Amino acid sequence: MPDSPIQEIVCCMGQPVAGNPTQFMMERAFAAAGLDWRYLTLEVPPEHLANAVLGLRAMGFRGGNFTVPHKVAVIGYLDELSEAAELMGAVNCVNRVGQRLIGENTDGKGFVQSLRSLADPAGSRVAILGAGGAARAIAVELGLSGAEEIVVVNRTAERGQALVDLLNERVKVPSRLVHLSGDYSVEPGTKIVINATSIGLADPEAHVPVNIDSLSPEMVVADVVFNPPRTQWLRDAESRGCKTLDGLGMLVNQGVIGFKIWTGVNPDPAVMQEALEEYLEI
Repeated sequence: MPDSPIQEIVCCMGQPVAGNPTQFMMERAFAAAGLDWRYLTLEVPPEHLANAVLGLRAMGFRGGNFTVPHKVAVIGYLDELSEAAELMGAVNCVNRVGQRLIGENTDGKGFVQSLRSLADPAGSRVAILGAGGAARAIAVELGLSGAEEIVVVNRTAERGQALVDLLNERVKVPSRLVHLSGDYSVEPGTKIVINATSIGLADPEAHVPVNIDSLSPEMVVADVVFNPPRTQWLRDAESRGCKTLDGLGMLVNQGVIGFKIWTGVNPDPAVMQEALEEYLEI
C-alpha cells in the first residue's frame, strides 16, 4: 500500500434499490486488499443517465457498474466496448482508461468462471431457460468458451429466436430455440442446464418450468438467482443426483472480475463470499 494512498471511487448506477449486496461485498474486498477505495450506489433514472455519465467523467470516478435499466442505453455514452459487450449489446461494467470509458460485461464471465468449478463448458451441450439480459450474457460467454451446442428455451419465440440468431451468426456456436409451452423436458446428452430467468428470486418455492424427471445425475444444474441461494430448482436437481451451482458464485466472480478490471489487483474471493453471506444472512 503506498505511503499516501489516493482514494478512488467506483459507482453502481441503476434503478432504486432497497440495498446493494455488491456494494457491501466490494467495500469489504477493498479494505481486505488495503485499498482506500469506495463503492457508491447511485439511483439514476433513465432521463438522467447522460448527465450521470458526464458526472462520472468530470469527478474522476475510476468506473462503475450499470444495472437495469441502463445496461443497453449506457453504450451510447462510452468510448469503446469489449468484444463480449459488443456481441451482447449490453454493458454492466465500465472502466476508465486515461480519459476513455471502456464498456465490459462481466455477467457471463462470472457465470462461466463459477461453472468451471464443476464442469468445462467446452464441448458441452447446454440448455438455457430464458432469453433476457442474463441469458444473453451467459450464452455468449459459453459460446466463446467452446460450447458444442446451446438450446435456448423461452416462452416468447421472437425474443428467444433473436438470441439464437446472435449465437449462430456472430458467436458461431450451433444454437436452436425450443418454444416453451408447459414444462420443458431436458434432452438426453445435455450436460449443463441453466435457469437464467428471475424465477425463484425471493421465492424459495417457485417452480422453474422443467420436467424434473428429465434431469439425470451426469448433468450440472445452475441458477442465476442468488437470494435465496438454495432455490426449489436446485433442491429438485439435487434430488435427481445432479451437481448444482447457485447464483452466489456467479455474483462473487462478477465482483472478482470487476475488482481486477478497476484496480489491477486480484481480490480475495473468500472475503467477498463471506461478505455476501453476511449481507444476505445465510
